[in-house]
Amino acid sequence: MFQLIRDLYADEAGFIISSEMVLVGTITVLGMVVGLSEVAFNINQELEDVGSAFGSINQAYSYTGAAGGKGSSNGSSNNDEWDHGDHDGDVICDVAPTGESY
Repeated sequence: MFQLIRDLYADEAGFIISSEMVLVGTITVLGMVVGLSEVAFNINQELEDVGSAFGSINQAYSYTGAAGGKGSSNGSSNNDEWDHGDHDGDVICDVAPTGESY
């Protein structure tokens, strides 16, 4: 029994393989973190573009009244005012330490 424990203690056959796996795993995780960060940033930019497109739609309308022999109707109008967030660049995901956006 003592010989088996001494042999297992002195065995280093799996040491190189396990350290290589730790290195490969670390590089993989770091690459995934950077990649997913870029994906999140680009998704936010695309959603900003979609929101700006909806905000730039002109919703103003107007119609005049009509009058006939026995009746009439009044006209109506609505003016589309500028809303906060109607323009590009309103959403900033990351801010550099100097205050400039990336």
